[in-house]
Amino acid sequence: MSLNSIFQFFVPKDKKFFPLFEQATENLTTMSAVMIELVNSKTVDERNALIRKIDDLEHVGDNITHNILTELSRNFITPFDREDIHDLASVIDDVADYLNGSAKDFLLYDIMDYSQAIKDLVHLIHEGAQELQVAVRELNGLKNTKLIREAMVKIHSVENKADNVLDQALADLFKHEEDVKELIKMKEVLSMLELATDKCEDAANVISSIVLKNS
Repeated sequence: MSLNSIFQFFVPKDKKFFPLFEQATENLTTMSAVMIELVNSKTVDERNALIRKIDDLEHVGDNITHNILTELSRNFITPFDREDIHDLASVIDDVADYLNGSAKDFLLYDIMDYSQAIKDLVHLIHEGAQELQVAVRELNGLKNTKLIREAMVKIHSVENKADNVLDQALADLFKHEEDVKELIKMKEVLSMLELATDKCEDAANVISSIVLKNS
């Protein structure tokens, strides 16, 4: 048992890190839900408003990450390893960054025709974000590690499905798209979305490590 784990028996229930992590995953779930609205938008004005909303939410996430890292610098005793706190905050922030980057690509490339592959990837990101929210909530006290493990399995499944969606979408693009500029544009958008699911899986791996160390 680590020194940090021993200290946990003598300190009150954490009132700093867990609420912040829950805020971070809730914000991420909200962002991904807005992304679903975005890929179903019908007008330029609606698209642009939703992109601004996603950008605002990404800034909210940045502030939460900053608060987590600030608390980390101030507190000697933490609910789990300091490196894990830093890594989890960073990868949750990464998911938000890739979501925001994807939304900005829609604006940059003036995309209004969202392919089924784009919609599928966005839905998978939302599913991954929801499972992260479940897992982070259950980290507090580690009373139900079964729920955490179930969420981790679902996130790994999401990432595998996203890989398949990306592979098939790129294969179709290279087979049927004759406009090189269009091909490059869509490849960038699809790859950015798939990277968001990769970061969800990275977060799941950090959470799995936390559970292993503290169970």
